Amino acid sequence: MHVVDALRVGGAERVAVNLANLMPQSGYRMYLCSTREEGPFSSLVEPHVGRLALFRKESLDLGAVRKMVAFIREQEIRILHAHGSALFFARIAALFPPYPAVVWHDHYGRYLFNDRPIGIYRCATARIAGVIAVNQPLADWSRRSLGVPAERVWFIPNLVETSAPAKTATGLPGKTGKRIVCVANIRPQKDHSSLLKAMVSVLAKDPDAHLLLVGDFADAVYKDRILQEIAELSIQSNVTYLGRRQDVSSILRTCDIAVLSSLSEGLPISLLEYGAARLPSISTDVGQCAEVLGHGSAGILVPPANSQQLADAILALLASEAERHRLGEELFKRVVAEYSSEAVVGQVASAYQQVLSKNYGLLDGIPRATESRCAS
Repeated sequence: MHVVDALRVGGAERVAVNLANLMPQSGYRMYLCSTREEGPFSSLVEPHVGRLALFRKESLDLGAVRKMVAFIREQEIRILHAHGSALFFARIAALFPPYPAVVWHDHYGRYLFNDRPIGIYRCATARIAGVIAVNQPLADWSRRSLGVPAERVWFIPNLVETSAPAKTATGLPGKTGKRIVCVANIRPQKDHSSLLKAMVSVLAKDPDAHLLLVGDFADAVYKDRILQEIAELSIQSNVTYLGRRQDVSSILRTCDIAVLSSLSEGLPISLLEYGAARLPSISTDVGQCAEVLGHGSAGILVPPANSQQLADAILALLASEAERHRLGEELFKRVVAEYSSEAVVGQVASAYQQVLSKNYGLLDGIPRATESRCAS
């Protein structure tokens, strides 16, 4: 059973839904649990995936714990696959019979800032069945900082569906050949400010360029600050905030260039979605982005927080349809080969089999309150 805090629009949530949907039904009965709330991604869960919604009101909601434990017993669930901060609730549920194994999926995009309370995570991962990390630095962090045994840590990239064709969107602002898209929730880590400053330079040389911003927001004040910055830079005629959308794949197939301007990332789903749409892509060189873009062979990499280099990269692609086509095709090939469901699902299944074959997480997987790592 995949466990997430909510089914809001986000990379970790999308990975949980994708894995629940795509694991082979011949070998697994899949479930998905949202512990706090549902959300837009609820509609993406396939009918064969069992569902549990707990709507817990606080971190330690005993009623929600009882409900989850009863569900685990009734459905004979052997592995809880916890995404992000859902780790903590999953470990509590695993304290009770039948003691399911817990696998933690670490998606943390801000790992460069080193701002997680390491003591709490060391306690939560004590004797854990396994950790799946979306990039190599996160895998190294689990081994080095949390003390998770190396054989229980796997670097498995995120996945994206590449087989389902999407229609093009209609009614989008901007001209064909000039649409630039950024799919990223509005939060500081994504550094929309640098992208907006880059657009000022882009528009000075190509006034027909149009930037589409697609993404949800958690902080309305910060979102309003970004919208205010658009107005202050006098680029509101060439920048459109589309907000949260369910038709992202259709939007991507109507655009010409894709951009990611983040300060920090794990392995962003949006970059994989760009590739699935055959979009030529520009990304800051953070997290696993360089690996996705073939270290520059399948996309353009720029330093984070450098609006001028970002602008130069956008202008270079706007000026060359041939280069846009070449990079879009190269990225599509990489995504199919490395990040499609065919490439990734088998790696997750292999991790599951290792957990089950060695009985990780049954009595062995219960975190010990006296474990020395919890006190450090």
